[in-house]
Amino acid sequence: MTQKKTLLTSEFIAALVSDHQQPCLSLYQPTHRHHPENQQDPIRFRNLVKELETSLRQKYPALETRLLLEPFETLAHDHDFWTHTLDGLAVLGGPGLFHVFQLQRPVAELVVVADSFHTKPLRRFLQTVDRYQVLGLSLHTIRLFEGNRQALDEIDLAPDVPRTITEALGDELTEPHSTVASYGGVGGASTPMHHGHGGKQAEVDIDADRFFRAVDRAVLEHYSRPSGLPLILAALPEHHHRFHEVSHNPFLMAEGLTINPDALPIDELRKRAWQVVDPQYQAQLATLADEFAVAKSKGLGSDDLTQVAQAAATGRVATLLIEADRQIAGRLDGATGRTEVADLSHPQVGDLLDDLGELVEKMGGRVLVIPAERMPGRTGLAATYRH
Repeated sequence: MTQKKTLLTSEFIAALVSDHQQPCLSLYQPTHRHHPENQQDPIRFRNLVKELETSLRQKYPALETRLLLEPFETLAHDHDFWTHTLDGLAVLGGPGLFHVFQLQRPVAELVVVADSFHTKPLRRFLQTVDRYQVLGLSLHTIRLFEGNRQALDEIDLAPDVPRTITEALGDELTEPHSTVASYGGVGGASTPMHHGHGGKQAEVDIDADRFFRAVDRAVLEHYSRPSGLPLILAALPEHHHRFHEVSHNPFLMAEGLTINPDALPIDELRKRAWQVVDPQYQAQLATLADEFAVAKSKGLGSDDLTQVAQAAATGRVATLLIEADRQIAGRLDGATGRTEVADLSHPQVGDLLDDLGELVEKMGGRVLVIPAERMPGRTGLAATYRH
């Protein structure tokens, strides 16, 4: 079954790597959001599926190959999917498994048939530090978005996340949720006003609190805690205080957007959200650079590839900073930390920075991808050590 705009987390990747059947099919391609550029995307996808087929047929019989590629073929002919693509696509498949991820950054075109999934592009996407989420909240419904500096897209909510106050409260919802009172209008005509007052208003307030609590719990469980991303509340001014009063989400930012999110084009919502996130983002980058400088001065940090790789192999790296869009071709021995710089065009050669990031995460360290202009050095990496 195709998964669209699925929330991608490090825990998902870890589970995918640790529990799978062979063969593992990994497909990556850049995609386009708009016509006419996106017309070529399904064509390129089908060509990549043919490459998967060629590779599979070298080792697997025709029937097994056809069954493995069946969900890929279904996706290739899903017209609705290809008219709503983002900037990058990752498709992972295997026996009894098929996952589709739309990414807000382009990825290099690649197909891999192997004994394990190729997850480095997904890891790098998760490690990039400019990502955030926006909760669009009204008294009756919610919407959730995820974005970065350049893009913002709505998330398809999990089935058990309440989208409306009716879903959240069910039969316990006060009926009707808003009262209708008449007030004198022009020429003596009465004008219906849909809002609560008196005792009914108190019931409406109680419903709002219960709805906001349900939303807060669901967003924390399904999105904030798994992703670790800052959460911006976008709501009318009167809802901000009430939501913050009931929220237990540690990722909820103090500053939000006092707007009706449904009233803005999504790109305008992105611009306003980034204005909220950017100061925190810049402060985080400055803190990371300062921490590295202090650690390096004490002999607890390095931006030398050979030294960092050896430290990573022994689990000493606490935090690794990787320069965005930088590649260093070569091979890394995860057991010893030995590195060998080589030609990236060779099929057996990978990106040392990606391999190093994967090793650091495996050993319990933190990996962050940051812009080149905010890196504390020019080598493409910087590490702080545990000891």
